[in-house]
Amino acid sequence: MKPTDNPLLDLDGLPRFDAILPAHVEPAIEALIAETRATVERVAAGAAPAHWDNVAAPIADVLDRLDRAWSAVRHLNAVVSTPELRDAYNGSLPKVTALHTDIGQDERLYAKYKAIAASTEFAALDAAQQRVIGNELRDFRLGGAELPEAQKLRFKEVQEELANLSAKFDDNVLDATNAWALYAGEDALAGMPADAVANARAEAAAEGREGCKLTLRMPCYLAVMQYADDRAVRERVHRGYATLASDLGADPAHDNSAIIERILALRAEEAQLLGYGNFAEVSLEAKMAGSPAEVIAFVRDLASRARPFAERDFAELVEFARSELRIADPQPWDFAYAAEKLRQARYAFSDQEVREYFPAERVLAGLFDLTRTLYGVTIRASRAPAWHPDVRFFDVVGADGSLVGQFFLDLFAREDKQSGAWMDDAINRRRAGGRAQHPVAFLTCNFSPPATVGGVAQPSLLTHREVETMFHEFGHGLHLLLTGVDVPGASGLEGVEWDAVELPSQIMENWCWEWDVLQSMTAHVRTGEKLPRALFDRMIAAKNFQTGMGTLRQVEFALFDMLLHTEYLPGRGGPHADAQALLAAVRREVAVVPRPDYDRFMHAFGHVFAGGYAAGYYSYKWAEVLSADAFSLFEEVGVLSPEAGARFRDEVLARGGSRPALESFVAFRGRPPQIDALLRHNGMTTSSSP
Repeated sequence: MKPTDNPLLDLDGLPRFDAILPAHVEPAIEALIAETRATVERVAAGAAPAHWDNVAAPIADVLDRLDRAWSAVRHLNAVVSTPELRDAYNGSLPKVTALHTDIGQDERLYAKYKAIAASTEFAALDAAQQRVIGNELRDFRLGGAELPEAQKLRFKEVQEELANLSAKFDDNVLDATNAWALYAGEDALAGMPADAVANARAEAAAEGREGCKLTLRMPCYLAVMQYADDRAVRERVHRGYATLASDLGADPAHDNSAIIERILALRAEEAQLLGYGNFAEVSLEAKMAGSPAEVIAFVRDLASRARPFAERDFAELVEFARSELRIADPQPWDFAYAAEKLRQARYAFSDQEVREYFPAERVLAGLFDLTRTLYGVTIRASRAPAWHPDVRFFDVVGADGSLVGQFFLDLFAREDKQSGAWMDDAINRRRAGGRAQHPVAFLTCNFSPPATVGGVAQPSLLTHREVETMFHEFGHGLHLLLTGVDVPGASGLEGVEWDAVELPSQIMENWCWEWDVLQSMTAHVRTGEKLPRALFDRMIAAKNFQTGMGTLRQVEFALFDMLLHTEYLPGRGGPHADAQALLAAVRREVAVVPRPDYDRFMHAFGHVFAGGYAAGYYSYKWAEVLSADAFSLFEEVGVLSPEAGARFRDEVLARGGSRPALESFVAFRGRPPQIDALLRHNGMTTSSSP
């Protein structure tokens, strides 16, 4: 195969998703790795004095080419997984990992960056370039550049094994999800929304079966847990979801237990090799938080503030289940169902009633209108090769008509697609040789697809929580797309502290609760009417329904993650026999909602075991403090204020990683962050005490 025949090597424009095949992956990635190694060798061995233009720039150029091709492969593996594509991805993953490890351990290259930092040229570099150099020096240290040769080799082996294990963890979760099914007659789905029943019927029909097929993909799972009247069905679906990819799952081949223990052992070894006390200390080197102790104190303080509200929430839920639903002994598979019934009883509306006002297309239109109002950019439908017929493509256009960026939008759940919602970069903004490269994002969700209900085609309808999810991921996208930085390593999300990357995403969720915004993004699926003010008022009244319980659930995840990477040492004894025992201890400390003995939540906890949130899950709550406080400025000057929007764009979104996130926050807000707005937004203040 000639290089020109391989679409993954065509890097002058958008990825050619209509042409990429699994057979293209290995030769393309090997060619780009070879190109990268040759460039690194040329730069590292060069005799000329080290400067930005002969060290940082050429390294950034060649890594950008590899990153663009690998991003396309990684994305395809997540959204249209096939055995062939998975094999191609997993076959190239160790080679990519080895390359980055070798670069991070190259003492010659490390010396070049140190020389730039020590040179008179450094002061003449702009702020973004200086920050990139500083981050590179940190990353060389964390990459093992200062280790003795034997330890460098072991460090490389650890990194390669961790990459493979994380990929296998994700594969197991997807395979376990797809392998599980519950076939039932329509009578067993009583109480569920019509479109959920229609989709379950279609799933069964696609296999030539009568009745309905229930799955563990999120739209179906949530519909069952919230609405299915049949308690036995809820229990079976709950157990299936809670034991995904675990020792209690249906197929031992999908069990992540040994993978979890091995990942934790390797992370502990990585920390030891680098001279740190634990992996959390390594993780926090690139974050705002100063130490594991600071993070643990933060989440425990939040737990103590939320606990009284959570205890009240749960007591009310149990009493309602017993007195009104006649469930004498409420179990975990009853809680979401009882909560939905309690919401309906207390506030006279259901999630199902609300979602009929939120067709996905209308929500998108409202989101794009909001983006134009706040940030002065217009979003227009465009065309590009995609990986699935449901995928759409958009241009982001500036006020002067110039192209700012582009993004792919993949909204609906399907069998070959990993669960969850995320944003990833396809192309980062940069400028090289006088040529600008505009950013391109992947925006991915897993909403219910359009359905045929009663013989009538119905569009995809979103719950309000799903609307928040769409806004959240779009906020990440705006962080990438509206960057004003051309320097690789500081553009978009690059170089941004991990516990600050959720600020642009979380702040977007606030506009989902604003009346003027909702008017532009709602239209009843049958009548076309906008969301009624009376229903909106009930939604606002219910906004903080069970936020105490919700906060403690996030605190549980965050505390477990941090303790897992500070106190738990696999195979070395201690107070916790295994990670599951530690999770049980954390739940005893902070949780108010009981979990069944069979709950194996962590076996599908991809954020920590297959994503970038290891010893960093706390960042959701950490950044929520930032986002709530940032939004409070909009509350003060006008939630649709173009001036405030321009300020947020200029001081936060556009700055990328060119300066510390705290400096960007202070430049926008005028002071350091305060927790008051978060507590107020969640109804956890003295005026709302239980």
